[in-house]
Amino acid sequence: MTTEKEQIFTTLKQLANLMTQMFGDSCEVAIHDLTTRHMHLVYITGNVTRREPGAPVTDVVARHLIRDGNAVKDRHCFMTLTDDGRELKSSTSYIRNSKGDVIAAFCINFNTTDHHNAIQLLRSFVNKNVSEEINGDINDNRPEKMSFSINHTVDSLFEQAVSEIGKRPASMITDEKIRLVKILEQKGAFQIRGVVSQVALRLGVSNFTIYNYLKKIRAANGTAIRDII
Repeated sequence: MTTEKEQIFTTLKQLANLMTQMFGDSCEVAIHDLTTRHMHLVYITGNVTRREPGAPVTDVVARHLIRDGNAVKDRHCFMTLTDDGRELKSSTSYIRNSKGDVIAAFCINFNTTDHHNAIQLLRSFVNKNVSEEINGDINDNRPEKMSFSINHTVDSLFEQAVSEIGKRPASMITDEKIRLVKILEQKGAFQIRGVVSQVALRLGVSNFTIYNYLKKIRAANGTAIRDII
């Protein structure tokens, strides 16, 4: 006789297959069994994150479950970064049985890297001032982003640099990543504590790589290799 849990997971797998067939290679759906001690991945369709069944639940899901238990809330449309810098739009829904116990996490990851690249390409095509701004031919009159924390400030500077290059980080070659770091250096971003780790995460490289980029940039400029915060 089929148990309630088995019926629920069978339905979730059907939905997972439906979604990846509908949205193609950019979409991945992962199902975690939260009734086991390791809360491991039991089914995945699509290959965005290159995980396989048996992989552990993400630290974010585990943290929310530990904190909130069966009262845990779904999370919709948040950004996730892969190790190589690809940007994903993610959502997680917590599935409950008839007793109200959370038994599964239904997680959707959609690779938006190509979409961001397309947006940047279209912006450069329709906005006549973009090339002039990049070349410094006109005053920088872009609207200032109101920052409420250091993280927001770094994100704002990073997105400005990405806009100048015209590609998302996951699509950049090494020379373009170095150019992005140079732009951030010129904006004084590396005077902010902890910025190296944030930039490394967004670029999909190690902290050591960012330090090497900075040394090359500063050596080429003839500037002193001052301490990086």
